[in-house]
Amino acid sequence: MTDKLEQQIEALIFASEAPVTVKEMQAALKEAFETDFKAEEIEEAIEGLRQKYAGEAFAFEVVPIAGGYQFMSKGAYHPIIGVWLKQRMKKRLSRAALETLAIIAYKQPVSKSEMEKIRGVSCDYSVQKLLEKELVTITGRGEGPGKPLLYGTSEKFMDYFGIKDIGDLPKPKDFKTPDSEIGQQAPIEEEVADDGRTAEETPAEAQQETTEAKEQEETTENQQQQTQTPQAEPRLTETPPQEQAQQTEEE
Repeated sequence: MTDKLEQQIEALIFASEAPVTVKEMQAALKEAFETDFKAEEIEEAIEGLRQKYAGEAFAFEVVPIAGGYQFMSKGAYHPIIGVWLKQRMKKRLSRAALETLAIIAYKQPVSKSEMEKIRGVSCDYSVQKLLEKELVTITGRGEGPGKPLLYGTSEKFMDYFGIKDIGDLPKPKDFKTPDSEIGQQAPIEEEVADDGRTAEETPAEAQQETTEAKEQEETTENQQQQTQTPQAEPRLTETPPQEQAQQTEEE
């Protein structure tokens, strides 16, 4: 039986629609042959299968994924399979469902109210569809008011996107700025020179600002001069000599 262990495991992986774990292989082998197999023996047989299908003669290979093992096509044949799947697939995940799924994947366990707070819209329909497709699952209840349901990704999610573990998801720093954007991003900070001008101002702009400042200064000075001009003093009128003599005789 030990000689045929590799073939038995090969049959299990081939017949399964989802990744098969080592524990599931142990349980199936024990029930089928009434013999206990160590995890080391099974892993050694799996490694033999991986080396066998690593050659160029095969278009598929044994891949560790979602905590188990599964047959998957090699990267060189992804284009033709992608065309076939595109022709075969009738419905795809909507943008709303993908956004909700991304929030669950990065924030899990997460409640529906937290999803709606991030997206700004209701997530009832998207969550329902994701549950129907078995891409997400209910992981428990939160400690907040009403003990809301908490959601997380399922094993089918990792199988669907071809990742081994949730830690294989791209990090936010891995996302680059799209190359299709026009122009350059504005700098967060600007360098300021000693005279108060920014480094981006040209000499012509600086000269124009200086001219405008001088003109404004001259206008202000003219207004001040007009305001401070002293008023003319009243003139003293002199009395004619004849009137002075008449005034003397009367006295």
